[in-house]
Amino acid sequence: MSDQEQADAAADASEADSEETEDAATGLQDGDFVRIAYTIRTADDDQVIDTTDEAVAEEAEIDTEEYEFEPRIIAIGAGHVFASVEDALIGAEAGDEGTVDVPAAEAFGEYDPEEVETVKADKIGEDERYPGAQIQIDGQQGRLETIIGGRARVDFNHPLAGEDLEYEYEVLEVIEDRAEKATGMLGMYLQEEPEVRIETVTETEEVPAEDDDEEPETEEVETDVLYIEASPGMQMNQQWMFQKQQVAQDLMDRLDLDRVVIEEVIEGGGMGGLGGMMGGMGGGGAGDIEDALEDVDVDADDLAEELEDLDEE
Repeated sequence: MSDQEQADAAADASEADSEETEDAATGLQDGDFVRIAYTIRTADDDQVIDTTDEAVAEEAEIDTEEYEFEPRIIAIGAGHVFASVEDALIGAEAGDEGTVDVPAAEAFGEYDPEEVETVKADKIGEDERYPGAQIQIDGQQGRLETIIGGRARVDFNHPLAGEDLEYEYEVLEVIEDRAEKATGMLGMYLQEEPEVRIETVTETEEVPAEDDDEEPETEEVETDVLYIEASPGMQMNQQWMFQKQQVAQDLMDRLDLDRVVIEEVIEGGGMGGLGGMMGGMGGGGAGDIEDALEDVDVDADDLAEELEDLDEE
């Protein structure tokens, strides 16, 4: 076989391998959105630390009034779940379920004895000076172990540091609708799902002229815009306020959007009297002034006489 024939054979083999790889890439892939139900437990003692199942939460004596328990939308490859869980989801299909062992190092880290520190007790609020209290010192979250005299021992490890986990999941459906994908992603970031909509907007853009002496031309282009209605919770969420630029960019990249618009909605009724007051100040007439003077217990005739006396002087 000649060198050319060998090269042709190698190219054919490479093309065949590529086609087989493409055929094998079935099921969920990186970038796909899915709705999943899950329960996460500690491997050692089966303690439920997170779940989308309200019945499981009730059995584990988790406060079901404070949280919403329902399946979540995640984007594969976005870091919404542990890396080993993402690996298990690649190639899966709707209806598949399984359990993934997540080692402590991948979950919340190994336990580090050096993260247990002795601090001055006066850094801890009086209401928090008891063993087991979750406290914050110099921007670090920790758990108070002991407090004796003016010294306290605080564990700054994550409460689940050193714990291997079991992640039980079921793939409920693959999400195709972009607005639903956006809602799911925002839910992961905000712990709430605001109202959203996606609209295709036609805009006019300038096209640079080929000749510098010519006037630029314009053309109409279509842009996909995601509108997010900012809820009161979002406006109070410090994490959202600091990261909304990053969140918006992530949404645009993953959902092939051109722009994200955050709409602040202000309901009417709260300042109803202000318009009337400002209107009166704009020249409402003597009747309005007299009414206002009556409200503050001033006689309008007496005031007018005083003003006349000032003019004469």
